[in-house]
Amino acid sequence: MPRPTFGMRAAALLLCCLALPARACGTALLLLMDVSGSVDRAEWRLQSEGLAAALEDPAIAEIMTRERNALAVVQWSGTGLQRVAIPWTVVDGPAALAALAERARTMPRSGALDGTAPAEALAFGLRLMAGAPECGRRVIDVSGDGTPNGGGDVRPLPREAEAAGITINGLAIEALGPGLPVTNFYRAAIRTRDGFVMTARGHRDFPAAIRRKILREISRVTS
Repeated sequence: MPRPTFGMRAAALLLCCLALPARACGTALLLLMDVSGSVDRAEWRLQSEGLAAALEDPAIAEIMTRERNALAVVQWSGTGLQRVAIPWTVVDGPAALAALAERARTMPRSGALDGTAPAEALAFGLRLMAGAPECGRRVIDVSGDGTPNGGGDVRPLPREAEAAGITINGLAIEALGPGLPVTNFYRAAIRTRDGFVMTARGHRDFPAAIRRKILREISRVTS
């Protein structure tokens, strides 16, 4: 029987690799970030820098790359003002994660400053999630610093998400002082029943809060 040639061995190895299933994506995470008129230039910079720093956090980076998680970012404000700032990106290694963090850090803020319409933002997010990579879990993360002053009723949308197997979590950015109006609204109207809401006390607390939130989301703890 003739010995296999190099070409025959290479072809066999290629066929073997092609037969192996692709590594599964753990979580598809869609971030809906508030850029309404109540968020000034410095506060937006805290959000984008905070997201980039969270992605560079060693604990988050390890999970993101190991599970090949996918991430996308949408900036939202008033009715009809939603923009994909970072399209779906699969983190398939350290280089991909580094590029994603840099893109988050330098992404320009949407030029349309308007009101706060979370119903339209969430509806946009659900449509975008339909085109997400195939992942074991699908999570929408809504962050904002205000309650609605425009748009439709957001309350039916979490039930729609649940029917599609999507979890919605919230990050409420509260003004300094007593009371939690944004947090209470997110808990009552934004999150799904398997979701949660975290609170940032002012935009300066956003970087720490978004790190805790993403770590909790990709660690598969949602209640």
